[in-house]
Amino acid sequence: MRVKGASISNRKREKLFKITKGYWGERKNVYRRAREAYLAALSRSYVDRKRKKRDYRRLWITRISAAVRAEGMSYSVFMNGLKKLGININRKMLSEIAIHDINAFKELVEKVRNSK
Repeated sequence: MRVKGASISNRKREKLFKITKGYWGERKNVYRRAREAYLAALSRSYVDRKRKKRDYRRLWITRISAAVRAEGMSYSVFMNGLKKLGININRKMLSEIAIHDINAFKELVEKVRNSK
């Protein structure tokens, strides 16, 4: 009598189906389609972890730019002015200041404006 290894195969299948639960159509319950979908999802998640960093930086820059334009200055002039003054605040913190502490942000803009 030969050993077929069905229990291991079934365990492998069940493990994959547990991961792909909630996928649409055959992607959740047909082994080959589920595996394809799972591998594609893995590669997308890797790429999107990198993209997330880009997206957040773009968001911060947009927020800072909007706040600076309200004060009558461009983003590039503002950032260059901060750099020349030696004020090292990253874009994430600048965007948070622009949203939550408007007076402090206005002071930064005034410092940059007066440094010219």
